[in-house]
Amino acid sequence: MTKHNILVMGAGKIGATVATLLNSSDDYKVFLSDVVQPFSLPIIKENPIEFIALNINAPDEIKKLINKEQIKAVISCLPFNLTILVAKIAHQCGVHYFDPTEDVATTNAVTRLARDSKAAFAPQCGLAPGFISIAANSLMQDMEEINTVKMRVGALTQSTSNSLKYGFTWSIDGLINEYIHPCAVIINGQKEDMPALGELETIIIDNNELEAFHTSGGVGSLANTYLGKVKNLDYKTIRFPGHCDKMKFLLNDLNLREDPELLKSILSKVIPHVEDDKVIVYVSVSGIIKGRLIEKTYTNTLYPTTYFGHQFSAIQMTTAAGICTVVDLVIKEKKLTGLVKQEQITLDQFLSNRFGKYYAISK
Repeated sequence: MTKHNILVMGAGKIGATVATLLNSSDDYKVFLSDVVQPFSLPIIKENPIEFIALNINAPDEIKKLINKEQIKAVISCLPFNLTILVAKIAHQCGVHYFDPTEDVATTNAVTRLARDSKAAFAPQCGLAPGFISIAANSLMQDMEEINTVKMRVGALTQSTSNSLKYGFTWSIDGLINEYIHPCAVIINGQKEDMPALGELETIIIDNNELEAFHTSGGVGSLANTYLGKVKNLDYKTIRFPGHCDKMKFLLNDLNLREDPELLKSILSKVIPHVEDDKVIVYVSVSGIIKGRLIEKTYTNTLYPTTYFGHQFSAIQMTTAAGICTVVDLVIKEKKLTGLVKQEQITLDQFLSNRFGKYYAISK
């Protein structure tokens, strides 16, 4: 069987997980690239991951590899500020493109590239943005009128003891980015930008009291898609109680939102990195069906899993499974073309996919 060659840019936690999932199938061969090779990668004897040292600042070398190896798609798993460089290379080479970025400015730039792309461009794959939009969109389908859409996601430690009530389970840069930029919402039928860390609420999941507040990017393209069709729609991040107030103190009272590098340095010294995590997904949609006010919900809590002898955290698996499912739908099943929005994918489609099944079996 001829394999589709895929280039994954960025060999961090998400990139390595994407490479592992894709190479575990008979359909893909992954070239994993970064400036430095990871300490270890899962060993897939029948289809080993091939690491190639590449620097995103040397685009000609990357293009040479894409042409030489007949790369079918490029996946950016680099920090959000480098993502657009990968998208431009994919566009110039005429190959499919995927990323999980939450950064709104980057996504807007990728969307512009997609307008005249010869291949599919799928930004904002992953968890949030990504799967959360698929779940919310699917719950809205039978409603004659849609009143309120609440999307909530939390990448949390399974326990916490520090004063910030948090442990790093994913990118520090991505975390800070979503805490400082405006958040797209729909209020009373109008699209607005709300400040991050705003609209703090209490949420009860599995009898545990948690908090949720606005963060940037998680809503994906859903606010644009449903503008004029829904009264209220927003996305919030879930955290342990007390986290939001402390982050407001750092970002607002100490004005560290104006110096994200200093904030990154401070947080890196006091917040631990954690592998023993969990991901909470909660979606609530209320509206009218056959003249009655109905609420539909989707809830799930996902945990780390072992794959080819390696334990992958919940945030690794939820993000990578989201990316790989969209890759499958574009390349193997040929069901998506052009600019791909997550809400084009049904929940059943996603959960029945071989990679998306991680969400189905982890309830």
